[in-house]
Amino acid sequence: MSAQPFSFAVTRWRNDPLSSALSLLTKIRQTPSAGIILRHRSWFIGLFQAVLIFCSLVAAWLLRFNFFLPDRSLLLSVAPILILIRLTVIAQCGLLHGWWRYTDIDDAVAIVKAIAVGSVVFVICMRLVFGIVAFPRAIYILEPLLSMLLLAGVRVCSRIVAESFQQRAAASTDVILIGAGAAAEIALREIARSENGYRAVGCVDDDVSKIGGKIHGVPILGKVDELPLFVAKHDTQEILIAVPSATGDQMQRFVEICSKADIGFKTVPSLHEILNGQIDSAQLREVRLEDLLGRDPVSIDLKSAREQIAGQTVLVTGAAGTIGSELCRQVLQAGPGKLLCLDHNETGIFYLQMDLSKCKRGIELVFCVTDFGDDGRMRSLLAEHRPSVIFHAAAYKHVPMMEMNVHDAVKNNIFALLGLLDLAEESGCPAFVLISSDKAVKPTNIMGATKRVGELIISCRPARSMRCASVRFGNVLGSNGSVVPIFQKQLRERQQLTITHPEVTRFFMTTREAVSLVLQSFAIGNHGDTLVLDMGNPVRILELAKSLIRLSGKSENEVGIRFTGLREGEKLYEELSYPTEEIHPTSSPKIKQIRGVPHGWFDLKSQLDQLRTAMSTKGAAGIREKMKEIVPEYSNHAGNRIEDGIVRLKLEVAARPNGLLPTVAIR
Repeated sequence: MSAQPFSFAVTRWRNDPLSSALSLLTKIRQTPSAGIILRHRSWFIGLFQAVLIFCSLVAAWLLRFNFFLPDRSLLLSVAPILILIRLTVIAQCGLLHGWWRYTDIDDAVAIVKAIAVGSVVFVICMRLVFGIVAFPRAIYILEPLLSMLLLAGVRVCSRIVAESFQQRAAASTDVILIGAGAAAEIALREIARSENGYRAVGCVDDDVSKIGGKIHGVPILGKVDELPLFVAKHDTQEILIAVPSATGDQMQRFVEICSKADIGFKTVPSLHEILNGQIDSAQLREVRLEDLLGRDPVSIDLKSAREQIAGQTVLVTGAAGTIGSELCRQVLQAGPGKLLCLDHNETGIFYLQMDLSKCKRGIELVFCVTDFGDDGRMRSLLAEHRPSVIFHAAAYKHVPMMEMNVHDAVKNNIFALLGLLDLAEESGCPAFVLISSDKAVKPTNIMGATKRVGELIISCRPARSMRCASVRFGNVLGSNGSVVPIFQKQLRERQQLTITHPEVTRFFMTTREAVSLVLQSFAIGNHGDTLVLDMGNPVRILELAKSLIRLSGKSENEVGIRFTGLREGEKLYEELSYPTEEIHPTSSPKIKQIRGVPHGWFDLKSQLDQLRTAMSTKGAAGIREKMKEIVPEYSNHAGNRIEDGIVRLKLEVAARPNGLLPTVAIR
């Protein structure tokens, strides 16, 4: 080796010993001899621990005899017995592994157990088996203590060195955690020992009693409201929100504070996501709109639903949609004997098959690409598979599109439903659940009117062998074609967010909540029931848009919001029930039963026959007229709703301190 490279190596070692040592260890691991050691790691670890045990015995002997070694022959003859006993017990306790960089309290407990058991066996062997009584009794106490200290010490030192190398090797991102509870403790532990490139500089928490303390050496700096000050002081690059139990209001506050600090943020997964395998406990994720929902997610006990689904054949129509696909996932968790996934969307079914095949757990899955309105195909499928439960999620649901396609909305949402009900009962299906919408209440569009007729069909249909119920709920966050994906697309394309009206409100729930409601309704609903979820307060679309802008890391001035005016058939606000409907509690506190004015099945069937005739002889206007006869509350004059909304808006603005009316463009 020349003098110049040697001098350079020495200089590098002096300037950065940790990096130099890491580089040296990397090169050593790449050598052939290192490969042999790694393949036979347990043998080398066992040999190394044998040396430590022997050193402990010698050290105990020296301490007992004031650093002299009398009776060396006794010491050397006893050493193999002690080492053999200790290594045997150590192996039984799972301590012959070499991953000491992950040493934790469990390893320490295992070492204590191994040493204690080994000491008992050693004493019995020495006294009773071999009859050696001349062995110093003090050694029985000193040697276990020293062995315990050495075996635990080398592991702790290995972890310290490994983490030091890791932190120096990786380009770390300084982060501050919001929260100083159990989730923060787990996150800090993972940050400290995983190769994720993070370095925690502190935590903030609203619990004043925690301020000034430390978690795994990381200080709790102050309150959450002081976060922008700490970010600037410590030159922090990111915020981790370690409060998985935070409510929607709390999460909105955290996001607003992070936005004031002008810094990116992520959150730790919730317990539900971890237990359901949706995300790893050590994996951080972006804050989602569901986290900012203006109410706490509904918790529903699905035990009874799962008991009724277990081992049965279940059919889900509209399986490729947002609700349908989540229904398939949750039904699959209940352990049905067979799950039929039906949708006309071939591509959607293809991706659903890929998704469900990962977790089918021996359950038979059948994927059908067909239209549920095809009577011949559906008769064949139902006769072949004989489902015990049908969840009917398939429907045309987009309000503006259905306003331009009135005939198809009625054909699909009403008459195809009627045909499916007849075929299901003909095949001997015991239960049928229709998914409805809050747009069925006082509908101002043809889609909502068809959903209302669907509810009437379910409630009026004579009770025979099949139990039928319908479930009414609001919008689902992130469903295809809904407002949230549209906003997200506009943000990606750097466009202004378009909102029809500043005062438009909607009821929102997560997809998981909606599907849990459907499953629970199936379990508790009686024939003819219309069930609705207690959905809390409606959410303003304008506030929803502002939340999405904050989550994108941009400001409202950068993005901009434009009001376009209400579309045809659109309402300012939705309702969950008619004034004439009675609301009754059910066995689930979050699910209510709706009872309206009774309708006669034969009268309804006669009106539907007239509607069928109108579809073949009249245009959209004639169909709307017949729909209004069936649903008197249906009004296709959106202008009336707009005027009502403006009056309502003016009354609200008049009560405001500044009395200013927002600029609104209405077409």
